[in-house]
Amino acid sequence: MEYEVITSAANKDVKLLRSLHERKYRKQTGWFLAEGMRICKEAISLGYAPVRLVYAAGRGDDAMVAELIAACHQNGGRAMEVAPDLLSRISRKDNPQMVIGAFSQNWQKPQVIVPQIDDLWIALDRVRDPGNLGTIMRTADAVGAKGIILIEDCTDPYSLEAVRASMGAVFNVALVKMSEADFCDFSRNWQGAIIGTALQASVDYRAADYSKPTIMLMGNEQSGLTERLRDTATQLIRMPMQGRSDSLNLAVATGVSLYEWLRER
Repeated sequence: MEYEVITSAANKDVKLLRSLHERKYRKQTGWFLAEGMRICKEAISLGYAPVRLVYAAGRGDDAMVAELIAACHQNGGRAMEVAPDLLSRISRKDNPQMVIGAFSQNWQKPQVIVPQIDDLWIALDRVRDPGNLGTIMRTADAVGAKGIILIEDCTDPYSLEAVRASMGAVFNVALVKMSEADFCDFSRNWQGAIIGTALQASVDYRAADYSKPTIMLMGNEQSGLTERLRDTATQLIRMPMQGRSDSLNLAVATGVSLYEWLRER
């Protein structure tokens, strides 16, 4: 197999890949970074081939790396062998993974959200932490949720931090963007349950009705759901608190709720 070897940090593809750490360049290009063999192989298994691939010098003959290179080439992309210092520059980590891929983002239109029995979607209101969002994507995939609705100005699910935390689930969970107004309009025609979490709720999460097509509506890490979004909920639930804490981390609360939904299946 022929290798393209890159040795200069001034190389245009190296600069392009480094720029994908910034949201504005991810938006401009429609690409994002995924780091590590596991995530890149997961992408390929789900039909996503990298548009750019960089891998550690001397690893081109590794069977798993060769598979990624072949998929990249078949997709019309470019695969490049780079020195460890360039991998570090691209990943912005001192100990980068062996491979880093750039993939096309895959946003879905709201029309994909069609209520069917046993369907589950998660709606997140202005989630700020990429680690939380990545963990929620991972948990959503684990319970078989259809996807995630990101309301208003959420953190980018295609940031490297969110992609890392998702452990590849970013490739297997549909992502939809909506404004608060659009979600409120959408909710009026949703033929199922919208279950929101709120400190003001009186219903224990274990007593909620999860029998219908469900949207699990979760609020911002600091302020929770807005009043307007709370009003869209058909049920508001709470988590019991036995200690001094009055709330859970967003990813934890979402995980608890999703697994209660799964238990009811």
